[in-house]
Amino acid sequence: MAGQKDVIIGIDLGTTNSCAALVDGEQNGVPKVKLIPYKGGEFTVPSIFAIDDKGNELIGYEAKRQWQLNPKNTVYGAKRLVGRTFRSDIVETMQKVVGYQVKPSVDNKEVVIDVAKKEFTLQEVSARILNKIRDVASNHLRVPVHRAVVTVPAYFTDRQRQSVKDAGKLIGMEVVRIINEPTAASLAYGVGKGLNEKVAVYDLGGGTFDVSIIEIRGQVFEVKATGGDIFLGGIDFDNAMIHYILGEFEKKTGIDLSNDPVAMQRIKDLAERTKIDLSAREEAPFNIPFITMTPAGQPLNIEMRFTRKLLEQLTVELVDRTLKIVARVLVDSGLSTQDIDEVMLVGGQTRMPVVQERLTKFFGKVPSKAVHPDEAVAIGAALYAHSLQDDSNLRLQLLDVIPMAIGLERAGGGFHVVFPRNAAIPNAKQITATTSTDNQTELIMRIFQGDNDMVTRNEMLGEFTFSGIRPARAGQVEVEVTFDVSIEGILTMHARDPATGKEMRTTVRVTQH
Repeated sequence: MAGQKDVIIGIDLGTTNSCAALVDGEQNGVPKVKLIPYKGGEFTVPSIFAIDDKGNELIGYEAKRQWQLNPKNTVYGAKRLVGRTFRSDIVETMQKVVGYQVKPSVDNKEVVIDVAKKEFTLQEVSARILNKIRDVASNHLRVPVHRAVVTVPAYFTDRQRQSVKDAGKLIGMEVVRIINEPTAASLAYGVGKGLNEKVAVYDLGGGTFDVSIIEIRGQVFEVKATGGDIFLGGIDFDNAMIHYILGEFEKKTGIDLSNDPVAMQRIKDLAERTKIDLSAREEAPFNIPFITMTPAGQPLNIEMRFTRKLLEQLTVELVDRTLKIVARVLVDSGLSTQDIDEVMLVGGQTRMPVVQERLTKFFGKVPSKAVHPDEAVAIGAALYAHSLQDDSNLRLQLLDVIPMAIGLERAGGGFHVVFPRNAAIPNAKQITATTSTDNQTELIMRIFQGDNDMVTRNEMLGEFTFSGIRPARAGQVEVEVTFDVSIEGILTMHARDPATGKEMRTTVRVTQH
């Protein structure tokens, strides 16, 4: 393997942790995948970026270690913000729960993060995390790595996918293909087994939730329907605990700790550890000494016990939200719970016993333990990367779908759907547009993605301007507009005036409002 040139690795770029894998030979015709180890034997790298007080950039474990003491200059959960406009609701929500400063860029369109008086775009933060993973892989393989298959949540929009590609470009790494996380997990489960099954992949990770219904037929992996919430994950389970702890402490002492970044970071750390503990035991202590001082200078501690039952009560709405999405995706797929052969659990938050209990009840069968919840996505990405190598015998066919409708703004603010939700990709559609005013020489289309009837409630992907139209009376000039969604879910458009043959083409990433 070390002598192999131009290897393509698989990267799971996670909200809380990232990891990489590659295929290292075959056994009985089945590819052998190995995870790329990080120093200390770990396979995952925390998706955390920080700048310390000396101005050094830290990534991964180094960033995580100093998080408690430097919460304002430590960036985590950045994947939730990538490809977002500053004015989106999600950015507003994130600002309330993170220690670092989120603000609009100079042109008011992008989101930038202030770290140690320097501004970074989300692509730059993602690029640094990708670079760290690439360095770990290069050091391990002893060859430079320039190409990767990178996974994203199925529910990522076109703009978010484009942002991940851009992050790769910033470090000179070609993102050969972007694939959806649940689809990657299904590859980890099904490649080389000659299966004929319908599986539900329930992927509840650190920051995002996805569910996909996938039909596996040998080497063909066909996504029937997908759905998700890129603002639902382990971080929200932690936040439910933190909210409760802050409330209890204030009731007891009259002190609100939410404006003390170091205290908040200590609570956050212990909340995550306690949550993990409660998957294996019924109760756990929650003690933090010297969390703050009374006005008189007396030290105060947090001393409480957390039970699994209390955690379940605090997070029941989050689990309910995932099951509502599962129900909708099943309806979209045209299948019933009885049609599903296996339920696969992906993402660390699926270790929570109540999640497994509720899914068992919902599907009438115990979820499969056939894949490792933290590693399946990277393994699937590596298998797909291997299938793209010239010397590979593995021929995989992925038939995926777009997670949300893509369309145009109608006059009056309505949404004209070009590709409905769960439309198969790759896909192309053509529409004919006409001029609406006399002597009009430009046609402007605003493209949106989302599932709302009103465009303002959907995410704007960009604006497409077709100029150089022949001046004529309104309605007399027709322009053929072709929308093309790639296998990665990225939209390209081209327009043509059939009378003159003039053409224009663009990938929709033109404006970022």
